[in-house]
This record gives sequence, structure tokens and C-alpha cells, in this order.
Amino acid sequence: MVAWNNFDKLSSYGKLKASKAVKLQEVMAGESGKQRVGKYSVPMAAGMKFNYAAKAVDDDILNTLKELAEEAQLAEKFEALYNGEVINTGEKRMVLHHMTRGQLGNAVVADGGDKREFYIGEQKKIADFANKVHNGEIVNGAGEKFTTVVQIGIGGSDLGPRAMYLALENWAKKNGCFKMEAKFISNVDPDDAAAVLNSVDVAHSIFILVSKSGTTLETLTNESFVKDALKKAGLDASKHMIAVTSETSPLAKSSDYLQAFFMDDYIGGRFSSTSGVGGAILSLAFGPDVFARFLNGAAEEDKLAANKDLFKNPSMLDALIGVYERNVLGYPATAVLPYSQALSRFPAHLQQLDMESNGKSVNRFGEPVDYVTGPVIFGEPGTNGQHSFYQLLHQGTDIVPLQFIGFKNSQIGTDVDIQGSTSQQKLCANVAAQIVAFACGKKDENNNKNFEGGRPSSIIIGDQLTPESLGALLAHFENKVMFQGFVWNINSFDQEGVQLGKVLAKKVLAHETDGALKEYSDLLNI
Repeated sequence: MVAWNNFDKLSSYGKLKASKAVKLQEVMAGESGKQRVGKYSVPMAAGMKFNYAAKAVDDDILNTLKELAEEAQLAEKFEALYNGEVINTGEKRMVLHHMTRGQLGNAVVADGGDKREFYIGEQKKIADFANKVHNGEIVNGAGEKFTTVVQIGIGGSDLGPRAMYLALENWAKKNGCFKMEAKFISNVDPDDAAAVLNSVDVAHSIFILVSKSGTTLETLTNESFVKDALKKAGLDASKHMIAVTSETSPLAKSSDYLQAFFMDDYIGGRFSSTSGVGGAILSLAFGPDVFARFLNGAAEEDKLAANKDLFKNPSMLDALIGVYERNVLGYPATAVLPYSQALSRFPAHLQQLDMESNGKSVNRFGEPVDYVTGPVIFGEPGTNGQHSFYQLLHQGTDIVPLQFIGFKNSQIGTDVDIQGSTSQQKLCANVAAQIVAFACGKKDENNNKNFEGGRPSSIIIGDQLTPESLGALLAHFENKVMFQGFVWNINSFDQEGVQLGKVLAKKVLAHETDGALKEYSDLLNI
């Protein structure tokens, strides 16, 4: 029987709080540091590794984290999730995003059918549609092939798919898999839609409207913007648009779309990149086979997340080290630092994934918790960040744990030798240097040049960013967030915090305001 208890009620919580702190500057220096790098590493899917040698942990702390994993029943809770138990207590729903890329446990029956078969069926529909677009069987009104795909959506309908597309764009071009250029419209700011529409040939563009409910204000507003542009170009909008929505939404059977693809309420927006939300645009941009490879990478990482041995489960281990940093060491933020330009929007996706999931102050039963929960997530690709916020990370008054991501080889496969090393070698040299610099620091009599060190980091290392490694990366962080939510006994799968602002915005637009809301509305000339 799975028990849902608050973190501070677990005996391992007290033991963790009483653990002796590790002096990272000492254990990462000299021979000790060399041994740690080889010792504290766990294999991931797609040939990657999660290395946590530069985290402020030792065998005693890690063994206590193992006790925590067992006492909190993390493996059993994940098993309950993928077997279809109602884990989203706020909305009384199952949580099934893992099922979009494989079957971990029992068949789950809901809405009159097998959910795995439902997700596979939608993937096949999307693949068939994408192939017909690429083969010229589905064309524009003039009988010409579509060359561009534009996704209209916000939040999880934009951040994840956009990050995944950008991550694979250059790889696809290099490997002959690039089918169509993709663009994204998300912000209700008209400048966003206008900029995208001005950058594409609308006559040869196909638009994907993504809204589970079919009522998302920003998305429907941008759809109207796009339809107006198509009309002004003398085009029939219904021949240029498809929808990704729920079967019960007003978009599902509308004649305004070439075709509709379906998702359901068991997959939250921030977890939807492996559903039709990401599947439609990635299949159109790169082909269904590339999307399938992406799903395979995620599925393999999910299998590792189901391992009950903490030290063979990279996402659970990453999660528990993060809990230790947040609740014992008291670090309020985490920086995600991919040393890969292709992952330029990956930190933005992880901001939503983590902060929308675990930015909670009540437990899964609606009761206030007496401990801190999710950290602030931010980040930028290296080496750009080194010339921006690394100053604070190295010498600021707050210690911010770091999550590096690096690859031995670039996606383009070609490079130039400049001053005795290639660009990729310079990139990798920087990430190696930063890990040691953050951990060990450097003493200097001039305090302005003194680095205290003791700044913890981990790194995920892969050979190259491919569809498989990208899928594994995505699943790793999704599962990390899930495990942390389990430890904190919060519901990581609803997002009531985004609702209040929406309600008040509707009141402003209806001119049903008073007090400060009316004054701000007047200031903005609404």
C-alpha cells in the first residue's frame, strides 16, 4: 500500500537534516576529485551519463537519500502512476504522458478504450498526414506543396515543441531529414504573430492550432490573426489549418480545419511534447521516423526511471540530490546550462516544466506544507551565460546549484582548427573548466579575485545531440520533476496558479473592474 506523507514526517528527513555537510572544495581537489569523477556517474539512455561528482554529497548522504527513496516509496508511486492510478488529485485525473512513448506497466482503460492504443492511433494518423504533405498528396489551393509549418499555441503547446524543434533543426539538415521549416506563434502580443507571418509565405504554409480545450484566449486570438492574414491573401483558411485538441472541444469536428488530431486530459501541457502537441509539428518538420526515434529515446529513459535501485535510476538520483540541496542546504534556485546552442530554448521549457509542476505550497490534499518545495529554474546555453550571469554564480552571495549538459561532438560533424583546437573542443574545455572552477574556487589575497568555490554542479554528457538523446534528456527532467513532487507530497500535475490572472484579464476586457484593477486598466488604455 502506497502512503502519501509529507516530507517532514519521514524519518529520513530528520536524518538528512542531521547529515554532515561535504566540503566540495576539498573532495574535488587533487586525487580525491579524480576518483569522484569516475565513481559518481550513472548511465542514461542513448549512451549518455549523469555525472554528479561535483555535487556536495558523499556515500553517507547518498545512502540516506537511498533510505528516503525507499521510505517515500518513490518507485512504487511511479508504478502507481504508469498503471493508471489517479495521481493528479487536484483534477482527479490519471497522469499518462509516459504512455505516449511506450507501455511501462498494465494496460490502462479509460474513456471507453485502451489509452495506449489511443495514443498509438493518433501517432499513426499524424504520421500518415505528414507523409501525405511531404509526398504532395495534401497541397495548398493552387496544388502546390507546403514548405512551412507554423504552430499556434502557448505554454506547453509552445515551449516544449519549440525547444525540441530547435534542438533537432541543424541535425535534421545535416542528416537529410529536414522536410519543412517550422515557426511558432505564442504570445498574444500582435507583434509576435505579425513577425512570424511576415517571415513566411502564407500561401505555402500550414498552420497547427493547439488547444486542448479549444477555448484558450491567446491561441484563439492568434488563430483569428492568422485567418485574417490568409483571407487578405485570397486564401481559404480551412485548407491551411489543422487542429490538435481534445475530442470534446469545439475544434474537434469543425470544418475550419483540414484535419484534427486528438489529445486528452491525462497529459498536461508541459508534459505533452511526446503527444500530438509535439508530434504534429516535429513529424511535419523532420518526418515521422525522426519523431519515432525521439519517442524511443524517451521510452528508454522511462525504463531507467522505473528501476527501484536509486544508483541505477539517474532521474530519481538527480531529483533526490536536488531535494537535499533545496531542503537541507537551503539553495533557492537551480541553473540549467546546456553547452549546446541547439538546446537554446531547453531551459525555458524546463522553467515551465519544473516551476509550474512543483511551485506549490500545499500538499496533494490541499494542506499547507512546512518546508520549501520547487526551486526557481533559469538558464542559458554556454558559453553565452559565462559572459552574463556566471559572475553571480561564481562570486555572488547565493549559491546556485548548476546542471550542465554537454556533448562530445557537434551536430554538424564538421569543424575548423583554430589556434590548435576546434570550436567543439573549445566548447567542451569551457564546461570542464567551469565545473572545477565552481567546485574548487581559487584563493587570492585580493578579495575581488578570490573564488570561494563550493558551488555544486552535475553534468549530463552525451556523444551527440540526436533524436534519441533529446528524447532521453526530456524524459530525464520530466521524471526528475515527478520524483521531487512525490518527495514533497505535492501534486505536480495541476497548475491552478495560472488561472487567477486569466479570470481577472477577462474582467478587464469586459470592463467589469473596480479599485486597483480599474486604475491599471485605465493606465494601459484598455
